[in-house]
Amino acid sequence: MSDYYDKDVYGFAKDLDAVIPEIAADWERFNHGVFAPEGREIPLKYRELMAVAVALNTQCPYCIETHLKRAVRAGATTAELAETSWVATALRGGAGYAHGALMMRLHEGGQPHGH
Repeated sequence: MSDYYDKDVYGFAKDLDAVIPEIAADWERFNHGVFAPEGREIPLKYRELMAVAVALNTQCPYCIETHLKRAVRAGATTAELAETSWVATALRGGAGYAHGALMMRLHEGGQPHGH
């Protein structure tokens, strides 16, 4: 990983939090609530697998690493992680396809061919 993604960035996150600590505290409460081990409709393992899929699509290396570790701790298997990657890939590819259709609509003035 490049220096851009160096783990030392977490120290700078503390600097960021110190500027407006009440927002940082709100963020922490929200994030901990979303990923609370108990008391949610969706089991933690599945929430973490969803987080891995989103992290893969947002391409955040910190989120990928963090939620990968949490998913494994919550019981995710290697096969589940691999399938999560494929689901993320399908959604990202599907979005490209859908936006390609939008592009064609814009190009064709809103009238599909053959209609």
